Amino acid sequence: MSTLALARSLFALTAGTHFLFVALTLGLATLVAIIQTRAVFGGGAVHVRMVRFWGQLYVINYAVGIVTGLLMEFQFGLAWPGLADRAPGVFGTPLALETLVAFFVEATFLGLWIFGWDRLNRYAHLALIWIVTLTAYASAYFILVANGFLNHPVGYVRTGGGLRVDSAGALFTNPAALLPLAHVVAGAFLTAGFFMAGMSAWHLLRSHEPEFYRRSLRIGLIAVLLGILPSAASGGLQFPYAPHAAGVHPLSGLAAETMMAAWAWMFAVALIALVKLPFTGWLLRGRIFLRVVTATLPLPYVAMLAGWIYRETGRQPWLIYGVLRTEDAVRPVGHGAMLAAFTGVTVLFAVLVVVNVTLLRRYARLGPDGAALGRSELPSRPEPVPSF
Repeated sequence: MSTLALARSLFALTAGTHFLFVALTLGLATLVAIIQTRAVFGGGAVHVRMVRFWGQLYVINYAVGIVTGLLMEFQFGLAWPGLADRAPGVFGTPLALETLVAFFVEATFLGLWIFGWDRLNRYAHLALIWIVTLTAYASAYFILVANGFLNHPVGYVRTGGGLRVDSAGALFTNPAALLPLAHVVAGAFLTAGFFMAGMSAWHLLRSHEPEFYRRSLRIGLIAVLLGILPSAASGGLQFPYAPHAAGVHPLSGLAAETMMAAWAWMFAVALIALVKLPFTGWLLRGRIFLRVVTATLPLPYVAMLAGWIYRETGRQPWLIYGVLRTEDAVRPVGHGAMLAAFTGVTVLFAVLVVVNVTLLRRYARLGPDGAALGRSELPSRPEPVPSF
């Protein structure tokens, strides 16, 4: 592969893999916040156990995802100095805002939520998870503003060979950012919904805590129903802002077909779920359906990755569509140096993915009693010594 091809592959690896973590983080944070709201306002002990169990899986995915996000931003400076040279303010500003939100606000409040069990009152603790959830969506929005500018550059002027912000309003209300945000939100509900439903179905097939996993299954399937149609609608509305500078790339065509096939399967599962949800007994007795739900768990990831490939490959040969060609933005280094960077990052990402899958699988199999999140670390008070 050429140096340019290696640099593009490095971007595809880092951005594509990180996005898979983001989707589950966004969706699962929302579902955990909803469950905790139910627990605080009239829920029972089962809801508290659900927050601890699903919240722990969310924290695992978030922690590993943060590392992949750091590597993604690192590769911009490593392989694509043309972006920093030509569009430091236009492209760099939303990335800087995302960094401030994700690594300062979101991470800080998440830490307070993790370690605030038994130390904060229930309303303050609930507020923390909602702040974490909202800042997660803000972080995704700023990333999409930066990416939207690459596909549909607006709000800028040329100055001395570079680009600077001319209209912040146009930049931050770019349709190529807002429409993908709606698509990502819907995709996050699909991802977290099938994740929760698939894990719950696996446990129900083994008769593990039917009450706990029945509730979790219902919440997951409701999330799927909420996300399935908006994901298609918001995806279709993006087509006018998804450039195909050199015609339909073969990889784009394959990605689009894969994405649509995965969505069609998920839609069929969602339709069956819509019929079965009102009937609790039928929902739990349908072992074939439970197996199908479990098997569908990876499909949101497949659809999202295919959609991302379709979006990014269609812009070539432009990095910033109509403004900056990809070959003019790559770092002029030797083939060996770029190959070493690509190999090193690939190995590191493979390790991170294996670690994440292993931890999620381990704690998912342990069930709610194996959750360490929210386990009281306060020393118990000694029993008073009776006096005689």
